[in-house]
Amino acid sequence: MPAIFTPPDEGVQPQTMCLAIPMQITRIDGETARAASRGIERDIDLMLVQDQALAVGDFVIVHVGYALQRLEPDDALATWRLLDEMEAPGDTDDDGAIGRA
Repeated sequence: MPAIFTPPDEGVQPQTMCLAIPMQITRIDGETARAASRGIERDIDLMLVQDQALAVGDFVIVHVGYALQRLEPDDALATWRLLDEMEAPGDTDDDGAIGRA
């Protein structure tokens, strides 16, 4: 049976969603790396991608400081386009939520 979205009860705070962000590796130092995305650089942990051959210039998807998997450059770009769409102003629904469904 498919999941059905039900709005939260009055007074209950809505849950937020965590996202993983595509980043490009700029330096590798053992099990950590330096990665950049849209002008922001972060140190990331490579522990979860030890089975993947990574090199400077590769794209990875990063969540809370951990690289989760290697991405093809086209996939990284497509993800950024989707994130841009989510950030774009949209129409508000009847409850005042902004964005697209």
